[in-house]
Amino acid sequence: MTHTLTHLSMGLGWDPAHANGMHPRRKDIDLNAAALAFAGDKFVDVVFHEQLTSRDGALRHLGDSVTGDGDGDNEVIVADLTRLDPAVTTIVFLVTCYTGQRFDQIINGFCRVVDNVTGTELVRIDLATVGAHTGIVVGTLRHTDQGWTFAVVGRPIAADHVVDAIPQLADYL
Repeated sequence: MTHTLTHLSMGLGWDPAHANGMHPRRKDIDLNAAALAFAGDKFVDVVFHEQLTSRDGALRHLGDSVTGDGDGDNEVIVADLTRLDPAVTTIVFLVTCYTGQRFDQIINGFCRVVDNVTGTELVRIDLATVGAHTGIVVGTLRHTDQGWTFAVVGRPIAADHVVDAIPQLADYL
């Protein structure tokens, strides 16, 4: 018997851009984690660096990193699926590069989704494999008759900001 998903997190990590002889004024890299909630095909809520908590409190962004400094996950979103508004049918996890660098230009960039109850990593994506893109749909959570299920998407999109991504998400709802 598989257990029902109730509490997940999405982690996002990367290494900062460092100045060197060839690039003395290298611009900081600012990746952003986001979770977008939908009721059917209607966008209803989001958490990201500009809105850290969803209206129902079920989705929380634990803080914005604008440089990638530090080890491990630089940004984390937690999802308590037991607290979600019952109208929410899908949550889309997304990563964008706010400063416009392509993922293949980012050192040690990754994103992952973890089942916090079991500690199981459901997906881990090396952002360099995404290539010359500034956004990626990491995966979706869908509410079914059996509870919440996670599906890996791993598809690139053209988006530097979560607002740019919303019109591109219809296929994942």
